Amino acid sequence: MHVRLSSRVLRTFVASLLCTTLGLGAANVAHAEIKVGLSDWPGWVAWYIADQKGFFKKHGANVKLVWFANYTDSIAALSAGQLDANSQTWSDTMTPLAKGVPVKAILVNDNSAGNDALMVNGKIKSFADLKGKSVALEQFSISHFVLINALVKNGMSAKDVKIVNLSAGDAAAAFMSGKVDAAVVWNPWVSRIEASGRGRALFTSKDMPGLVPDLLVAHSKALADKGKRAELVGMIQAWADTEQFIRSNQTEALQIMSKVVSMKPADYKVFLPGTRFFTLADDAAAFDASKPHSLVAVGPVVHKFLSDYKLVDGPVDYAKGIDASLLADALKK
Repeated sequence: MHVRLSSRVLRTFVASLLCTTLGLGAANVAHAEIKVGLSDWPGWVAWYIADQKGFFKKHGANVKLVWFANYTDSIAALSAGQLDANSQTWSDTMTPLAKGVPVKAILVNDNSAGNDALMVNGKIKSFADLKGKSVALEQFSISHFVLINALVKNGMSAKDVKIVNLSAGDAAAAFMSGKVDAAVVWNPWVSRIEASGRGRALFTSKDMPGLVPDLLVAHSKALADKGKRAELVGMIQAWADTEQFIRSNQTEALQIMSKVVSMKPADYKVFLPGTRFFTLADDAAAFDASKPHSLVAVGPVVHKFLSDYKLVDGPVDYAKGIDASLLADALKK
């Protein structure tokens, strides 16, 4: 259980770009093999389904999945060109983009659609009741971003509440013990709080569609290599099979995914309802700048949060940070 909880703490907007020794040597591998980083989040753990069910092989994709217990290390590895692609959020992709790092989003795996939530006690019936109350959360994380969006959507700002900076587990514990009035946490704490009867969700990531996307981001060096580009196209096609498998074979999907993070399938099941796994049609919409919840459309909202808290240095060309051509090629085949 601790594997999931500790690594999700690291799924923050603050992405380290320091190069570390990661043991990602390319000796004795085929030229077109692609190294893809991933860490603990349902939309990324699902890649193991593609691997174990033969979907990569089916679409001619020679993929080596590289697991990172520390999520931010994976971002640093991609930025340094030590990976061909990585599983990371749109928000965490903006920091390297602002620094001119040549990376591009090529697939949206999922959107958080309920896995992140603002939990409140029984005395808080509306956002008006939240004014002046204490809210525990991990500062500068996705939880912080969820709170800011919840407040803005309801005519409020961060100044209207008292933010208590705690790790997600400590925030949940503080809330359940009555030390704070509210907390922004993610599953499994959301479901645990609901099951305890001590709180309910006043706002969740489902109420902010498109704003918490989890991506496959490729380094331009890999995109410029015809062989590796072909592997990435095959990987995108394998994702279509993976998403369909999760829908039609949930029991087996849970067995595969839960084993990766050392959880029981019954415990891991709580993550699926709050994760909106994307079809390739969903991806086409996410890459269409004219759509209201596309990556380009939500970019300014995400960037504003990062800028307000000095987590990004400079502007970001959202369209330049996306390459929809691989998805287009995948849809043609």
